[in-house]
Amino acid sequence: MEKSKELIYGLNDRPPLQETLFAAVQHLLAIFVAIITPPLIISSALKFDLETTGFLVSMSLFVSGIATFIQCRRFGPVGAGLLCIQGTSFSFISPIIGAGMLGMVNGKVNVEQALAYIFGACMVAAVVEMVVSRILPYMRKIVTPLVSGIVVTLIGMCLVKAGINSCGGGQSAMDGGTFGSMQNLGLALLVLIFIIFFNRSNNRFLRMASIVLGLIIGCVVAYFMGMIDFSQLNGAGSINVPVPFKYGLNFDVGSIIGLGLIYLVTAVEAYGDITANSLISGEPVDGPVFMKRAQGGILADGFNSFLAAVFNSFPNSIFAQNNGMIQLTGVASRYVGYFIAGALVLLGLFPVVGQFFSLIPDCVLGGATLLMFGTVAAAGIRIIASHDINRKAVLVMAISFAIGLSVEMVPDILSQMPEVIRNIFSSGITAGGLTAILANAFIRIKE
Repeated sequence: MEKSKELIYGLNDRPPLQETLFAAVQHLLAIFVAIITPPLIISSALKFDLETTGFLVSMSLFVSGIATFIQCRRFGPVGAGLLCIQGTSFSFISPIIGAGMLGMVNGKVNVEQALAYIFGACMVAAVVEMVVSRILPYMRKIVTPLVSGIVVTLIGMCLVKAGINSCGGGQSAMDGGTFGSMQNLGLALLVLIFIIFFNRSNNRFLRMASIVLGLIIGCVVAYFMGMIDFSQLNGAGSINVPVPFKYGLNFDVGSIIGLGLIYLVTAVEAYGDITANSLISGEPVDGPVFMKRAQGGILADGFNSFLAAVFNSFPNSIFAQNNGMIQLTGVASRYVGYFIAGALVLLGLFPVVGQFFSLIPDCVLGGATLLMFGTVAAAGIRIIASHDINRKAVLVMAISFAIGLSVEMVPDILSQMPEVIRNIFSSGITAGGLTAILANAFIRIKE
């Protein structure tokens, strides 16, 4: 294939150790912040303590390492066998926070109960993606680019709310009466400006590390403003021992259905990422070899999310940004993935790493996430734009966005509904996504 000429090292090549490590570090720079951000946002929204937040961050790194190894190495039918990097997914944040709210006791979130509901729902719903991998050719007819584009756009739009809450200082600022202060908003704006500045650079390394650099600058400023207290790290243990089902499991039908829908869309996204990865790596993008890879990759996506719930972490998905990294470096060797996986596992075993990142002020994190969530919405719009926007498409989009955003903006609209209905449709992503699937299937217009 023409693309393979641009590669320095192909899929099964073994680059020298120095070049392998250099490529692995670049991939780590591209994904590190994206892996740790979801647990930080979820913990902030549910008011978890520093120790719990640090542990969740550590487990996210640990599980992402194992998941990446499974994808790259391939075990039987599980795994794509490509340089596919996995990490915690932003797509699940909103329904996960909703599931965590079920652990509310006397107006306060019970940590163990909230996490039990979250991991129980994540584990059961992950089966949806595993099933989709087996019936992949048929699912592509139901979840079309239009449907997946609508869902991805809704994910970005709904998450912007979490991003702007973080910019204002998060839940702690709300409780302390400092939400939306000039200090918080100014720091969030500073981070946002620096990320945009670095992202516009012609230097590819500055562009790749733009979010990391923005967060570092924000943390330095926050430290001198007295917003970061490193003395809290003194209690961090020497090593994290992954404990399966540490918080137990609870199951809620509404949460499972909501997360199941996201897994359905994630499967379609994973298919697109695997297609792009195969193309860039000089591998076939059709035929039985490709279909085997796609099915294996999506199966691993679901299995890894199941595994994540076992080890107290949040759902995993294939990271699209690493496809760009393969293009930039010219290295498509899956053996690079082994080093990335090893680095993530090691980072996850040291609690000080998780607790260090847990100290990042909400407003600093908000400046970065606001842009990242806006990018998710923009990606959804791009997917929609790839579809022929006829009268039917306009109607499907109109009704899906109307219902999805209505529920998100005015949640009390469901207050008179039965609890089961309320739990299922309380997420704008779930309500809008189900509407998109049904509207796309049943609306018929003769052009």
